[in-house]
Amino acid sequence: MHRTVDYVEGKVLMIDQTRLPHELVILELQTPEEVADAIKTMKVRGAPAIGVAAALGVALAARNTAGGKNSEQTGLDDVAALLNRIERAAHILRNTRPTAVNLFWGIDRMLNVARACARKKYDCETLREALEQTARAMVQEDEQICRRIGEHGAKLMPDLGQVLTHCNAGALACVAYGTALGVIRAAIEAGKRIHVYADETRPRLQGMKLTAFELSRDGIPVTVITDNMAGALMRSGRIDCVVVGADRIAANGDVANKIGTYSVAVLAHHHGIPFYVAAPTSTIDFSLASGDEIPIEERPHDEVTHIDGKRICPVGVDVINPSFDVTPASLVTAIITEKGIAYPPYKQSLRS
Repeated sequence: MHRTVDYVEGKVLMIDQTRLPHELVILELQTPEEVADAIKTMKVRGAPAIGVAAALGVALAARNTAGGKNSEQTGLDDVAALLNRIERAAHILRNTRPTAVNLFWGIDRMLNVARACARKKYDCETLREALEQTARAMVQEDEQICRRIGEHGAKLMPDLGQVLTHCNAGALACVAYGTALGVIRAAIEAGKRIHVYADETRPRLQGMKLTAFELSRDGIPVTVITDNMAGALMRSGRIDCVVVGADRIAANGDVANKIGTYSVAVLAHHHGIPFYVAAPTSTIDFSLASGDEIPIEERPHDEVTHIDGKRICPVGVDVINPSFDVTPASLVTAIITEKGIAYPPYKQSLRS
C-alpha cells in the first residue's frame, strides 16, 4: 500500500483516510496550511503519522516562501524572514490537535534544525535543503522504528491465538507498517498464527473502517466487533491478549489512547489477559508526571450524532466527544518501543 505520508518533489503526499475504506485517494499538499487542515480534519491521523506530517508541513513552509529556493537574496535578513515564516507555520501546525505528543516532537525537531542553520549563518537554500533532508529522514525512520517495535512485540504474541486491538495503530497511523498492528504483522511474518478482533471504535469507526481495511488487504484474518462485545469475548476465552497504540505516554507509564481504550484495559485486567501498548519513544512525554496532565482533545459533536453525514441522534440532545482517554499504568502489562519491551515500574524502565 502507498505510504500514509510521504514527501516527493516538494509535495506532501498522504492517504485521505476520511475516504477509506471505499476509496483510496492520495492528496498532494503544497503548503503548511493544507497540511494543518489535513491533520485537523483527520485526513491524516495516528500519532506517528501526524508527527511526520507536521514536520513535512514545516519543510513546505521553507520551500514556499520568498526566502526559499528561488530567492536570489541570501543575506542574514532573508534568512531571518524565512525563519519567521517557518515559525508561523509551526504555530499553525501546533494548534491542530493537542493530545498526540508526536505532533510537537516532529515540529520541534524541524525548528531545531532551522534555528541551528540560522545561528550558523547558512543561506536560505542551505537551510531549506537541511529541512528537506531532515523531513525525508523522518519518513524513513518512522517505518524503521515501526519494524523494530514489531520485532520486539512479536515475542509477546501467542504462537496460535486471538488478539484484540482498539482503534487503528497500523500502517495508516504511521508512515508504514504500524505500531500495534506492526507487532501483529511481525508475529505473523515470524510464523505465528494470529486472528485479530478489531473493535469498531466509535465514534469515527477507525477500527472497522481502517484496521479491518488494512489487515484484510494484507490477508491477515480479522473480525470486526462492536465496542461493547469485548468483555463477552474475553469471558468466553476468545481473547488471548490485547495490543493497542498510544498518542501520549506519561513518565509513569499512564497511556492516552483512543477513547474506549481504558474500558478495554479494565476488562483485560479483570479477566487476567495481557494488555500491551506499542508506541515509539517519541510518544513518551517525560515532562508529564502522570496521565492526569495529558490534554484530552474534545472533537466536534457531530462525530457522535452523525454517521457518514446521517444524523442518528435526536436533535437537541447534549453530547460530549472526548477523543481520548487515559489508561493507568497499573493496567498496562508492558510497553513496546523500538528500544525493547518496558515492564513496570515504568518510571525506571521507560528511561532505560
